Amino acid sequence: MHLFCHDNPETLTLETEIVDAQPGKVALAQSPFYPGGGGQLADRGTLKWSGGEAAVTGFEVAGGKVWHLLDTQTEIAGSVEASVDRDFRRTMRQLHTGTHILNAFVFQSFDGALVTGVQMAADGTARMDFDVPGADNDRLRALEGPINDAIRQNIPVNFAYIGMSVAQAEPGLIRSRSVAPPPTPDGKVRIVEIVGLDRQACGGTHLSSTGDCPPIRLLKIDNKGRHNRRVRMGLAENP
Repeated sequence: MHLFCHDNPETLTLETEIVDAQPGKVALAQSPFYPGGGGQLADRGTLKWSGGEAAVTGFEVAGGKVWHLLDTQTEIAGSVEASVDRDFRRTMRQLHTGTHILNAFVFQSFDGALVTGVQMAADGTARMDFDVPGADNDRLRALEGPINDAIRQNIPVNFAYIGMSVAQAEPGLIRSRSVAPPPTPDGKVRIVEIVGLDRQACGGTHLSSTGDCPPIRLLKIDNKGRHNRRVRMGLAENP
């Protein structure tokens, strides 16, 4: 799915039009919100219109539309101001970029180990599950140093779209064992590249450079199966 927030990540407040409405939810002509996915939580925020305001409580994708779920059953129409919670978006961008840096070093250090699950949390922590046969947990813990070196280097983070067939043919571009980002209507997939470090398909929101991320702490490593290792990480300002 091609989202407004992918091309305009710094636009957090937008004047837009309601194109469809039902009790408790609306679809917008353009929306600054990220509706969630790939382990990243959906944006939070508000819609304001002449005479009213509602909190955005979630999202549904149906009928080719992204429905914004509201905390009111009032049916609204016309123009609205859509505003994303700035602090929450910032935390998610930092955390998602941090998971890509962790992913890069695990992939490089453990023979292309794939992700089997990921979930980010509102408190600035996340867990990532990796299929790592014969994993040495001490080696995993030792990745904290290289991760924070990459953050300090302030590496640019770029975005591009390529054809799904091209993405599937490039080794290491799709890192999840079971899930790939959904293609855009024209059959392309979004690629996130931490220049010189990592390149993979992803539909989430990210920083423009690694230096905007606080230091990462590897909080715990759990053995969740013979091959599976769960790495719990957190932003240093939210330990």
